[in-house]
Amino acid sequence: MAVSEAVIRKCVHCGFCTATCPTYVLLGDELDSPRGRIYLIKTMLETRADPTPEVVKHIDRCLSCLSCMTTCPSGVNYMHLVDHARAYIEQKYQRPLSERIIRGLLAWVLPHPGRFRLALRVARLVRPIGPLAAKTAHTRPLAAMLALTPRSLPPKPSGINEPAPSSRGRVALLQGCAEPVLRPEFRAAAVRLLNRVGLDVVFAQNEVCCGALVHHMGRDAASLAAARRNVDAWTLEIENGGLDAIVVTASGCGTTIKDYGFMLRDDPIYAKKAERVSTLACDISELLASGDLPSGSGRGLTVAYHAACSLQHGQKVTDAPKRLLARAGYTVQTPAEGHLCCGSAGTYNLLQPELAGRLGDRKVSNLERLKPDVIATGNIGCAMQIGARTDTPVVHTVELLDWATGGPAPASLANHPAARNNS
Repeated sequence: MAVSEAVIRKCVHCGFCTATCPTYVLLGDELDSPRGRIYLIKTMLETRADPTPEVVKHIDRCLSCLSCMTTCPSGVNYMHLVDHARAYIEQKYQRPLSERIIRGLLAWVLPHPGRFRLALRVARLVRPIGPLAAKTAHTRPLAAMLALTPRSLPPKPSGINEPAPSSRGRVALLQGCAEPVLRPEFRAAAVRLLNRVGLDVVFAQNEVCCGALVHHMGRDAASLAAARRNVDAWTLEIENGGLDAIVVTASGCGTTIKDYGFMLRDDPIYAKKAERVSTLACDISELLASGDLPSGSGRGLTVAYHAACSLQHGQKVTDAPKRLLARAGYTVQTPAEGHLCCGSAGTYNLLQPELAGRLGDRKVSNLERLKPDVIATGNIGCAMQIGARTDTPVVHTVELLDWATGGPAPASLANHPAARNNS
């Protein structure tokens, strides 16, 4: 409560945040802007009132894209405030049964790769009922899940990694939960790149989901349990071999891991260890931008770079991915409204499919106006959200960097003339 009160007091109600809030841009409702939500949260917390359906509706509509934090001249930490509000709602509000079932299912499945893979196989079988499920509000999240289900799944990734030829450091690479199931090639490209710049890559034993997915659903106990388990796993690596960094290829995860120090600040056992982990955590583009990544040819490709909200707003990493792509020889372009969210936002595109769909279509329209050969991003959620709406290949930034510096062409570009010429 004290932390949230301090955040609220910083807000001077200037309204700068409304111009960059995706839901306000779409809906024009003051209560669907950060300023409006702060007012609702302030009233709810000050009176210690049970959340009303109206308050829950507007808090649920928030994407946690954090664009408002980039815009805010007063330094309001909206992320911590809305996270507190969600946890408060989770404790005090009785959602309708259909919502409880859907949210419980997502929290049980998504953070666990094995369960997620099995769920996707089942979803492919029942995908034909998607249009029927989309007809009623209670089952629209189910329809959204089925619509986003890929038609085929790649094989399970291998965790085996060879040491770098000339080691100059040792890093742990986050294994993730959704990314290795949906796009394991992201991790493979990351390992090759890190080895190429002389870094040994390790995968920490007993590591689990970073906790971001349940954290943004207000499930504090589950997110803190995940954070503690990961802190233990990485602390063991730090003590047994040393770590120069904890590298993350999914920027949504990176934003949460960098916040572990805050999340566990009151835990006498974990506070210092969590702070150390947060300090070591970095997006892979941050690490590579400070290293000696070889330059590349770029093969004449034009890349539309989509800046994931969790990277540009959550971590304030804005230039590094674009600089790396340009250094690798690609022509890099950025779309109009690059600050606006694509609508993925963790589980948002499943729980708020109508708003997420509008944002996704808007984002793809701006990207396609650039007429790129390929779209690059640094987050698995964005890749899936955008990829479902365009025929332009969507890849991770590291895949293009890997290709330009000696690695294989991304699978989605295998039929591109540049890939055929390279082979």
